[in-house]
Amino acid sequence: MPAAIEVRDLHKRYGEVQAVAGIDLVVKAGEVFALLGPNGAGKSTTVEILEGHRPRSSGDVTVLGYDPETGGRRFRERIGIVLQEQAIENQLTVTEALRVYGSMYPHPRRPAELIELVGLGEKATSRIRTLSGGQRRRLELALGLVGDPDLLFLDEPTTGFDPSARRQAWTIVESLRSLGKTILLTTHYMDEAQNLADRVAVIAHGEIVAEGAPDTLGGRADASSLISFRVPSGPIHLPAGIEVSPGPDGVIQVRTPDPTRVLHRLTSWALDRGISLDGLTVTRPSLEDVYLELTGGEE
Repeated sequence: MPAAIEVRDLHKRYGEVQAVAGIDLVVKAGEVFALLGPNGAGKSTTVEILEGHRPRSSGDVTVLGYDPETGGRRFRERIGIVLQEQAIENQLTVTEALRVYGSMYPHPRRPAELIELVGLGEKATSRIRTLSGGQRRRLELALGLVGDPDLLFLDEPTTGFDPSARRQAWTIVESLRSLGKTILLTTHYMDEAQNLADRVAVIAHGEIVAEGAPDTLGGRADASSLISFRVPSGPIHLPAGIEVSPGPDGVIQVRTPDPTRVLHRLTSWALDRGISLDGLTVTRPSLEDVYLELTGGEE
């Protein structure tokens, strides 16, 4: 599959401060790629360079076959951008705003189609000043799609959304993926990256410290699982070779790289003795756990 974005040895300096310190990055056409990192890590600077809004200090950058610094109008017609905050004329209606923005593109999508896509059907004729924060954010998403871009940059797209609106936004992203669109997503919601992204990169101190599928990032797929349960009070002798540690509120915990084998031994032991393993759960490190470990918990 061809690459929509190719970055080699990207650097960005502000005087003595190095915001981006030699990033290599490839985003394939048609995939959803999430760029994660704490504030000040170089994430926003990197995205702004890819969008053509900020010059780089050194390195090679190609986006949809263009150098974003020199791609000009033809490059910008093929990308869509949804910023964390966008200035929109509050006196326009939702439909008018989409028509105005769409007039700048050679093949814009119809306002009615976009309004339906982002769930603003009841607000089509409403002034933007009357929209709630979540409704305004949906409009910003529609404006990012108005030019029917091949590549969409989504910067914290669901900030301010309630849970229902967030899930609707996820559905929109999944629909765009099915149409072959490429999406570069930045987010602080780990569940969003887990559910939407084909691949994830974590940036810290201007460098990419891990990259891969959400389920395997940072060795997550091979990390130890945590088995937790409670047993009746009184002396209990668990199967030999299973090392336990006390958890909160009397919970027994077993950490193991082989949860299938350990679970089989535990459940067989419990069934033979008529003992109930109350609250039995098996968990492995979440994407958030891995992210915090990779970034040192910075924010």
